[in-house]
Amino acid sequence: MKLLVDGGSTKADWIAIDDNGKVLFTTQTLGLNPEVLGKDQIITRLEDKFDISQNKDKAKQLFFYGAGCGTDKMKKFLKEVFEEYFKNATVDVQEDTYAAVYATTPKEEQAIVCILGTGSNCSFFDGKVLHQKVQSLGYIAMDDGSGNRFGRHLLRAYYFNKMPKELAKEFETEFNLDADFIKGNLYKEPNPNAYLATLAKFLIKHKDTEFCKKIIYKELKKFAKNYIMQYDNCRDVYVHFVGSIAFYLKDELEDILNKYDIKIGNVLRRPIDGLIAYHVLNK
Repeated sequence: MKLLVDGGSTKADWIAIDDNGKVLFTTQTLGLNPEVLGKDQIITRLEDKFDISQNKDKAKQLFFYGAGCGTDKMKKFLKEVFEEYFKNATVDVQEDTYAAVYATTPKEEQAIVCILGTGSNCSFFDGKVLHQKVQSLGYIAMDDGSGNRFGRHLLRAYYFNKMPKELAKEFETEFNLDADFIKGNLYKEPNPNAYLATLAKFLIKHKDTEFCKKIIYKELKKFAKNYIMQYDNCRDVYVHFVGSIAFYLKDELEDILNKYDIKIGNVLRRPIDGLIAYHVLNK
């Protein structure tokens, strides 16, 4: 049995397949970002899922593509946690961009591949290897265009009384905006970036309002300039996207990239289905 995992900061999608690609089970855990979680928290999130805990000794291979796995230190840490839990499996941990590449990019084709979900990322794929111009410093310092950045903008606009009154009233009905609750999620609970990203659905829901449109275009322009346009060949190859933010704001992304003469390629909400085909053919 092979386990394929697309691990974001908010959630991780799991698919178990046999050697022929037949799906044995699918499930979802909370996010498993090693930059914000310790070993015990990761194990607890695995144990919480019956399909995973009951089949952990049957797994022979685990391919994990995850947020927060962009450095050797984080890959090594997570690999060791998984090897201890899945005792009979060989474990391969890669950054989440590789899942996006395998799901969106034809074999050996060059492309720029981006992730716009809870966090954000952008790499150039030369047909074999990923090349990254920007080393992420995490959600506090970077993550332009991401769900957590949008959530931050909304909270600031609400608390600085910059949000239009009608939107503010609706915002109050959809979310707990008590200051202590917010600060608890930001400073005491795990995954503050994922908490912020949950607020982004409000922005997407109201994306046609002038207030939300301004935030969306400002952030996506930042992403284009600070990430995509780092690559000199950004106008020569397709730019593919994976993630909920990219999926639900595809029209806005396309509009912005067209103004910079950049060609938008495939836009997928989740790469997990594409990973099945890749691993059946290549692993």
